[in-house]
Amino acid sequence: MLSRFTKPAALGLVPGIKRSLTLTKHARAFATVEGNTPRVQPTPSRARATPISHDRATFTIRDGPVFNGKSFGAKSNISGEAVFTTSLVGYPESLTDPSYRGQILVFTQPLIGNYGIPSAARDENGLLRYFESPNLQAAGVVVADVAEQYSHWTAVKSLGEWCAEEGVPAVSGVDTRAIVTYLREQGSSLARITIGEEYDQDQDEAFVDPEQINLVSKVSTKAPFHVSSSTGDTHVAVIDCGVKENILRSLVGRGASVTCFPYDYPIHKVAHHFDGVFISNGPGDPTHCQDTVYHLQRLMESSQIPIMGICLGHQLLALAAGARTIKLKYGNRAHNIPALDLTTGR
Repeated sequence: MLSRFTKPAALGLVPGIKRSLTLTKHARAFATVEGNTPRVQPTPSRARATPISHDRATFTIRDGPVFNGKSFGAKSNISGEAVFTTSLVGYPESLTDPSYRGQILVFTQPLIGNYGIPSAARDENGLLRYFESPNLQAAGVVVADVAEQYSHWTAVKSLGEWCAEEGVPAVSGVDTRAIVTYLREQGSSLARITIGEEYDQDQDEAFVDPEQINLVSKVSTKAPFHVSSSTGDTHVAVIDCGVKENILRSLVGRGASVTCFPYDYPIHKVAHHFDGVFISNGPGDPTHCQDTVYHLQRLMESSQIPIMGICLGHQLLALAAGARTIKLKYGNRAHNIPALDLTTGR
């Protein structure tokens, strides 16, 4: 068990935190937060909302095949990294996952959109109930077949309507099996979605590589925010590199109040107020986050506080420890599906 004493030196660094005069049985003066505070998301930089486009659409892989289909999202041309996901359900969660920022998401599930898009309802902790972030994060959507008519008790709009509102182009009617086969052989590749225009080979140089951009800076909170737990007295600092709402919900549900900090926040200066530091998932190349790596190095040098990293956070922790990271040929993008062993009940 960690020492539960706090020091007053850095309390003023986190808005909303005050010093508690109440001592616990461990004789610690807590750094407490009065209620939940909102997440401050960066302003999306993508194209604005458009009416739903049903024009001809072209999905082009750089130095690879070209696929012709039909648009069902925004009338906007984009480029990004083409990746695929094998998730059978959960497309609202996948598309709002900040880890997919800058990527064109190709679904292997043949039919997408049949249960529509739910509302932006929030739970008792103020967290989004059905989404992983407030905005659609993927740069584009590619499916074999889209359900324009949806049916589900939580649905308030179609997948196409949502994509159009978010300014995200979407393509259906293409051979996603051929796309996935190519991506599995060649690895994740740069690609473009073009709406209402013929493919022009001379535009190949216009492909944008999101790996060259610090994508974490585009999804991380711009100011610290807090989510309280009513079931425990543990307080965890979360470095938000693009944290999913369900990660916060999982921590709070297990009795840990969380205070989330921007990805480049000097966490080593305030870590002594917390029981642990959690480094979240996020998009892009971890080597762009040099400030984060430096702060983690300082933290490990000066503190014995437990540190946990997941996904991108794990890579950042590895870099801070002196390791190096390399990009794999393709990632495993899917959902974890819980299973019950009926013989043991576990």
